[in-house]
Amino acid sequence: MPTAHAAARAVFVVFAASGFAFASWASRLPAVRDGLSFSEQEMGLLLLTGSIGSVAAIPLSGLVAERFGTARTVLAFAGVLVAGLVVAGYGVAQGEHLAVRLGLVLFGVGAGVWDAAMNLEGAAVEQHLGRAVMPIFHAGFSFGTVVGAGIGALVATLGVPVVWHLVVAAAVALLSVVIAVRYFTPGVVAAALPDGADTAGANSADGADPGEVTPPPSGIAGLFAAWREPRTLAIGLVVLAAALTEGVANDWVGLAVVDGFGTSDGMGAVGLAVFLTAMTTARLAGTRAIDRFGRVPVLVLSAGLAFVGVLTFSLVPVLWLALVGVGLWGLGAAMGFPMGMSAASDEPRRAAMRVAAVSTIAYTAFFVGPPLIGFVAHTTGYRLAVLVLLVPMALGLIVARSVRPLPTAAGVKR
Repeated sequence: MPTAHAAARAVFVVFAASGFAFASWASRLPAVRDGLSFSEQEMGLLLLTGSIGSVAAIPLSGLVAERFGTARTVLAFAGVLVAGLVVAGYGVAQGEHLAVRLGLVLFGVGAGVWDAAMNLEGAAVEQHLGRAVMPIFHAGFSFGTVVGAGIGALVATLGVPVVWHLVVAAAVALLSVVIAVRYFTPGVVAAALPDGADTAGANSADGADPGEVTPPPSGIAGLFAAWREPRTLAIGLVVLAAALTEGVANDWVGLAVVDGFGTSDGMGAVGLAVFLTAMTTARLAGTRAIDRFGRVPVLVLSAGLAFVGVLTFSLVPVLWLALVGVGLWGLGAAMGFPMGMSAASDEPRRAAMRVAAVSTIAYTAFFVGPPLIGFVAHTTGYRLAVLVLLVPMALGLIVARSVRPLPTAAGVKR
């Protein structure tokens, strides 16, 4: 049976493979835009297509993971994602926007359910290890995006066709997942607390009688129960703000650098790489920060850095200083998503449905963000358009206290 440490390494690899696949696509968006001859608005609507797939699939991710387990769920939907990546690349090569849209729907379905399932596995490993390690797993995602963006910048500079780049990237991502899921912890989504967990405390945290151990609802009943919990909905808002802050950068920083400063596609990919490198660095340092200061102070600091970074990137006229802003933006965007997923998983017996609910709320960011930025950018340009992020950042701060750990959380400072 795989050990918790082996499972932790496997989860890191799966997060990295997901990030690599995503950044392989995102780093080629300027070439996709040129290949399809799309305007800002058309690019926004194109990116919305993938979000439709994610938003449609994620509400059912808890049911799928509960039924089949995290390993099989991750493997199956990684296959869906890479199939979409290949179809989208083919569509770009042929100038067929309908093929690109079909590929992005598949990509979105695969990415959404893969994301929810790997976060559930990560939360289970976090519980078994007894410490807050979710930021390290999300650093794995960011590490994958850095590698993907770096390779994207290289192949864009060399003029490698999008379709061949994406076919190779898809193969690498899928092979990594096939190997890694063999080391996942069996029976993660079994609606049972780890040995020695405080079941009474868990029920008390949810408002039940502290002396009574109540089995959590499962299936459809469990899904609807999660959607009725104020704490879960508030965590969803925190993660929504974090997803917008991260997702807008992933989708638009490259184009904003290219169009805003009249520079090359390669420099646009460099801008994305700066963001992703900063995010990876913050996530690698995140576990110690949470252990020392607690989730809420780290979340507040992160939002402040992102606020300053977005303002700097949007308003300064010099490229190198704008890239400093991108770096601050990346540092600030790093921690909201992993802390929200940890908070949703604090009580392992209810984790599957709560993560599904939080992920559904979060992924509306990818549904709303691309067309919103695209339409605003049509009037203001890409750099000024990202200022709309300041609104969800403020809303996330209002409910920041919702991420405070429950008694059943892995050992983190409260």
